[in-house]
Amino acid sequence: MSRYPNISDHGLIGDLQTAALVATDGTLDWFCCPRFDSPSVFASLLDADRGGFFKIRPDRDDYVSRQLYLPDSAILVTRFMTPDGVGEVHDFMPVAHGGATDRHDLVRNIRVVRGTMRFAIEIQPRFDYGRATHKLEVAEDGGVFQADGMSLTANAIAPHGVSTQDAGVTLERVGDGVRWTRTLREGQAGGVVLEWMGGAPRRVTPEEAQQLADDTARFWRSWLARSTYTGRWREQVTRSAMTLKMMTYKPTGGIVAAPTTGLPEQEGGERNWDYRYTWVRDGSFSMYALLSLGYTEEAAAFGAWLRDRAAEYTGEGRPLKIMYRVDGSSDLVEETLDHFEGWRGSRPVRIGNGAADQLQLDIYGEAADAFFLADSHGIHTAHQGWVATAKIMDWLCDNWDQPDEGIWETRGGQRNFTYARYQTWIALDRAIRLAQRRARPANLSRWIIERDRVYSQIFDRGWNPKVGAFTQHYETEVLDSSLLMMPLQGFMSPRDPMWLSTLEAMDRELVSDSLVYRYNPSASPDGLAGDEGTFSLCTFWYVDALARAGRLDEARLVFEKMFTYANHLGLFSEEIGSTGEQLGNFPQAFSHLALITAAVNLDYQLDHGAGEVGGVLGSR
Repeated sequence: MSRYPNISDHGLIGDLQTAALVATDGTLDWFCCPRFDSPSVFASLLDADRGGFFKIRPDRDDYVSRQLYLPDSAILVTRFMTPDGVGEVHDFMPVAHGGATDRHDLVRNIRVVRGTMRFAIEIQPRFDYGRATHKLEVAEDGGVFQADGMSLTANAIAPHGVSTQDAGVTLERVGDGVRWTRTLREGQAGGVVLEWMGGAPRRVTPEEAQQLADDTARFWRSWLARSTYTGRWREQVTRSAMTLKMMTYKPTGGIVAAPTTGLPEQEGGERNWDYRYTWVRDGSFSMYALLSLGYTEEAAAFGAWLRDRAAEYTGEGRPLKIMYRVDGSSDLVEETLDHFEGWRGSRPVRIGNGAADQLQLDIYGEAADAFFLADSHGIHTAHQGWVATAKIMDWLCDNWDQPDEGIWETRGGQRNFTYARYQTWIALDRAIRLAQRRARPANLSRWIIERDRVYSQIFDRGWNPKVGAFTQHYETEVLDSSLLMMPLQGFMSPRDPMWLSTLEAMDRELVSDSLVYRYNPSASPDGLAGDEGTFSLCTFWYVDALARAGRLDEARLVFEKMFTYANHLGLFSEEIGSTGEQLGNFPQAFSHLALITAAVNLDYQLDHGAGEVGGVLGSR
């Protein structure tokens, strides 16, 4: 279906409360407002007919387009080249400072840098995932779209004192939207400022629009100046850091797994999930990446978000859900948008996430490790946070030895997943060490006994001598790349013969030209039809595991090859398909935080030799 761009053919813009995707042809085809997890306003990425879009492109077909970010910024530039001239669209969202707000701006600034260009602009919003009807009021300086208490104002960018006729603008209604054309010459500027809940349309001068751009660029360059990274892969690390920042909901510190929903792990398949929420696991891992770059403030913000979730535990039921909305609420009922055909026919399109109520015991290890790491960098757990942590550890002592759904949120039933068991060991170990380091009250004798029981069980039941490897769960011979984390978090030595044997088994079974699969779904049914691509997160974990095992040259080559699978802007989705195409929700926080951590650790080992890692992860 040529109506749908490749998943990778997009750039991301955002204001730290929501985000949008812009395709290489100038179509803004995904935007939810006022938050990441709000209903969509533009969603033609999931349904070309019913989703809604905002297009800016030359009013002709013989053009070539290219995209880049302005250096060290989140301002996306789409360049159009025609026989008559070269034009640009600068897309960005001014940063929403302060608390949560319903007021958001999205700027699409047009300029011509060579010759002349006639632009066609069309805005076709579809509120509430295309389920709500709207009214349109058109005025000389723009228009207002209104539906069920929601409003979207389109403000024209043009000089004051110039009529639309004098500016060469032709305006017409097209169905429930509006379309206009405008010819610009070299040095001229125009465009549109969208305002969510912005009121009546007004004219925005080119100077005002440029000031918004300058302020936005200044914010991002100031933020990047705080990074402490000086390693070999500055460009890739910088872009990944900015991508993580754009996926952070600043009012609470929560980080979404991705700003999209419904993008498939296999074209035409059913593995299509809503990732616009904050996972305890993903957020905890993000603290490694943030702290490794010196972003203590952002790490502390997520730590506070996580502390608040832990503090909600009263001693009844399960201490933590695996995911929450960005504001910390837990209403994530899963439903399908049956009127959407899905990206290239990939149905169902889901909103909400039914995995939120799964039992995934690994999250307690990842959270405890994040708290321990934060403490090592001066972000100390306050009294209430420690009390909550101690309660959770006591619960874990009672409940760790049971099947769960696992890190990959499979829907094929609960298993005794090895990864969940070893993360239980991590949880108890980090809590013990933190209690001893800070002299905090704790049931240490019990925590130590249970920690050691977990350790012994993993080696007794998680190791499969027939395979010569630790396996996905106790009742299988299937491998699982989540276990690449075992030496990275210090559960076992990266040179332990049992680990080296496991790594060699993964080389044979899970690695394809340096890319790493999570597991083999045909050998380990997960309750879902179809297949999937290699998992970018796991490839970056593989880089780190190779380096620590002494295979430094191989680790660097795998890392460098991985960059060839990034899109034109250095962005990664969740998975890589068989022909190198990006699959899954886009961009993916997991992929980018793992890239950062791998870069920092590999830099260290290339400078100091293979083995244990200093810096952030060396605190373990």
